[in-house]
Amino acid sequence: MSTQLNPFPAGSGPAGDAAAIGITHWLSLAAAPTFGIMALLTATMGNADMICSTMQGASPFGGMVPMYLLMSVFHIAPWLRLLSRQRSGARRS
Repeated sequence: MSTQLNPFPAGSGPAGDAAAIGITHWLSLAAAPTFGIMALLTATMGNADMICSTMQGASPFGGMVPMYLLMSVFHIAPWLRLLSRQRSGARRS
């Protein structure tokens, strides 16, 4: 006697999947500006690199500001896709 488990946990399924896709879409759009703001705040609010840097004469690419900028660049793809879709939609109209 085998019991079959429901593949969709309570509160999920097609409607839950649509909600999850919507949430992940907005989160992916929030990442790049968030990291950009964090880089700007870190650069202007003081030198937090002192905490992270343990060696004298460390690489200039080893601070928090370059890390946030790099993370912002890595997370820019959803924005590029959104702009591409909007641009191609404007051409079709």
